[in-house]
Amino acid sequence: MIVVTGAAGFIGSCLVRKLNQENFKAIVAVDSFQDPVRSKNLEGLFIKEKVAIESFFEWLDANQELVEFVFHIGAITDTSEFDKEKLNRYNTQYTKDLWSRCIRYQIPLVYASSAATYGLGELGYSDDESLIPRLKPLNPYGQSKQDFDVWALQQNEKPFFWAGLKFFNVYGPNEYHKGRMASVIWHAYNQILKTGKMKLFRSHNPDYRDGEQMRDFVYVLDVVDVCYWLMHHRKNSGIYNLGSGKARTFLDLVRAVFKAMGKPEQIEFIDTPVDIRDKYQYFTEASMDKLRSIGYTKPFHTLEEGATDYVNNYLMKREE
Repeated sequence: MIVVTGAAGFIGSCLVRKLNQENFKAIVAVDSFQDPVRSKNLEGLFIKEKVAIESFFEWLDANQELVEFVFHIGAITDTSEFDKEKLNRYNTQYTKDLWSRCIRYQIPLVYASSAATYGLGELGYSDDESLIPRLKPLNPYGQSKQDFDVWALQQNEKPFFWAGLKFFNVYGPNEYHKGRMASVIWHAYNQILKTGKMKLFRSHNPDYRDGEQMRDFVYVLDVVDVCYWLMHHRKNSGIYNLGSGKARTFLDLVRAVFKAMGKPEQIEFIDTPVDIRDKYQYFTEASMDKLRSIGYTKPFHTLEEGATDYVNNYLMKREE
């Protein structure tokens, strides 16, 4: 059996679908299953068992001999969550407890880290592990992920295979429940659908023109392809970036959405809210050399390819 935590969420549900497509049907889905919108993400998928996140460790202790692999994708991912004790409990400590069980039961582990650990990118966006202890996240969510990454690297005992994945700006199907935390593509599609135009933050940095703030946007289908590959690779343990490797502007993104929707471009600029202005990232770009160096060769979707597929084959079909 393959365990996926956060299985009803955005990336988790896409990973379950990928595993099903590759004929893996004995999936143990771990989540809260309280939200009916999130639970819709699992409709039609083959799942052997659903386990509540609160009782997962008890379940794992009883069923560990049947578990082949654990993907720990579940976490509190809201960057505006400031309850540090809650973030430590569900993001950092929960992952530590899972890590110790994967050692004890000899189960390989892939877990979700985050590009939020890079903060403003003062040290760049290299996944060189010698740099990781020096990173300065901008919010408690990023810090909770950073705390675990640093702790994992310090451990003398580790699972026989493990990988932490620093997800960059992931977009794609099954993020519909995320609301404000959904991708810019999701917001652009819905805003254009309702108003015919898209509002972007004005630049408050003289080095960047309006709309030319840059992010590494990565399609969720590429993310789950990497996860699936690592499940078979099972060597070269460590922490890896997972982005497209190519920073693109918000203007590029919005223009791709307008084009995919067949709508004329109408873009307006509004001031970035003062409360986030000093922590606003103007550039992120994953260095992907490390993942490539261990043998991952599959190309990533370009922003235009990913946006077109997402809009035409998922978002528009939800409106039908």
